[in-house]
Amino acid sequence: MAYVKKVLKEVAGVDVAQKELVVSLGRMYEDLDIGIVSYKVFANSGKGMAMLVKWVESYSRDADKVRYVMEATGVYHERLAHYLDGRGLDLSIVLPNKISNYFKTLDIKTVNDKTASQAIARFGLERKLDSWVRPKDLYKELKQLTRERDQIVEERAMVKNRLHAEKSEALPNPRSLGRLEERIKFLNGQEAEIKKDIVKLIDTQPEVKDTIKKISTIPGVGHLTAVTVLAETNGFELIRNKKQLTSYAGFDVKEKLSGTSVKGKPRISKRGNKHLRKAMHLPSLSSVKYNQHHRALYTRIVSKNGIKMKALIAVQRKMLELIYVVFKNGSVYQVDYQEKRAHCIKAENALLQTSL
Repeated sequence: MAYVKKVLKEVAGVDVAQKELVVSLGRMYEDLDIGIVSYKVFANSGKGMAMLVKWVESYSRDADKVRYVMEATGVYHERLAHYLDGRGLDLSIVLPNKISNYFKTLDIKTVNDKTASQAIARFGLERKLDSWVRPKDLYKELKQLTRERDQIVEERAMVKNRLHAEKSEALPNPRSLGRLEERIKFLNGQEAEIKKDIVKLIDTQPEVKDTIKKISTIPGVGHLTAVTVLAETNGFELIRNKKQLTSYAGFDVKEKLSGTSVKGKPRISKRGNKHLRKAMHLPSLSSVKYNQHHRALYTRIVSKNGIKMKALIAVQRKMLELIYVVFKNGSVYQVDYQEKRAHCIKAENALLQTSL
């Protein structure tokens, strides 16, 4: 009788596309050997998802213990995530940059949907991943509203630029100008409606409303910025520290170094949530003017390398971290927090010396 190796872990790696779900089922055995059991493609639809789960159940040793792992690919992965979570299945969602970096470590020369799903399965087998937490309905709705508003603001900026260009022509068309002005008026109305919907939604949650009020005490951080940050992080549900937050937002620094000959300039990865980064842009401009600590940081970096955007990004990262700290502490922003903390430490040390 042939010896059957004990299975320690099973992972279904899913490469999600707009219309397809490419799945590879992998196993880790008792000798820590990893193998891909099977591979199949399903439609990214309700019927396709049901067939996917049934297929995994037919090939797995213990279907209830299989972990599904996928990348956060725009919005295409969300429907599958909610479907799997609704069935009580284990699920992890990983940032694309982590899978991309892991893929480079594998001896895979051909990059396609099949090898991508296999890499995701292997990644899930080798790593201890956090389980995905379904976003609270409130934050999900707020995310939809803030992103819709963001699209409207972008569209309005384009129309305004076009209106300015039309007015600058030698013989502008009055009817064209009128239509552009009507378009801007329409977009202004839509933005106002979204803002009302956001306020109405937050009013139903007194605790979240109070949190937003506290976050808004940070100089430069307005009501809408606080709402956006909470919505994009699901109320910091899976964020454990500031380093993880900056990585999630794409503010983490990457640097290319190799021996003495290769030394690239440090840059932010931009691999994370672009909506978070965008939400911090305007607040950072305001904070540089009105927050002495951020103004000092900005001035120091500009004087060192002369790159204003680099200094502004450093302020954005600090502000995002500050929002997280205020959220975690459940307190309002204190301008002289650092000075008070230093004074308390000094007093404690003096008291300790006296007791000795």
